Formats: sequence, C-alpha cells, structure tokens
Amino acid sequence: MKFRGREIKLTRQEKEIEDALMRGEYAPVPKEEFDRIAKAIEARRKDAVLNIRVNRQDLESLKQKAAKLGVKYQTFIAEILHRLAQN
Repeated sequence: MKFRGREIKLTRQEKEIEDALMRGEYAPVPKEEFDRIAKAIEARRKDAVLNIRVNRQDLESLKQKAAKLGVKYQTFIAEILHRLAQN
C-alpha cells in the first residue's frame, strides 16, 4: 500500500481494517471529526530513533507482556514511553 508517496507494509490487523473499509463496512464521519482523528494520528507518528541497552530479563519480560497483548514488543515499549512522557 502507498500513502503520501511512500510504500507502507500493513500489519494483519491493519489489512483487515483496510479490507473492511473496501467492503463499505465503515460509515463516513463529518469533516471536523475526520480532521481531529487525522491530527491525532499525525501527532503519534514515530519520527525519531532510540537505541538503548537494557537488561536481558527486562526485555524478555516486556516481550512476553507485548505478546499477551498481541502487539509487537517495540510498539509496546514505544507506547509505554509515550504514556510516561505525557504524564
């Protein structure tokens, strides 16, 4: 899939959403609501790289917790950092 001229690989969940969208399973929203959602998505765009060293056991624990939630561990860690940064 291409978005804004860039090739994007969709996750299985994202592909399911795209397929549902193509089947017409989603209702349109008012422009104001769409703009609010688009702004929120753009604000969460990951545009920086962070390389850190962590304890192996901590990393394994984070990976296990991410797996239980059904998300990639790096996404899980990024969400933890985001929540801490917002508080």
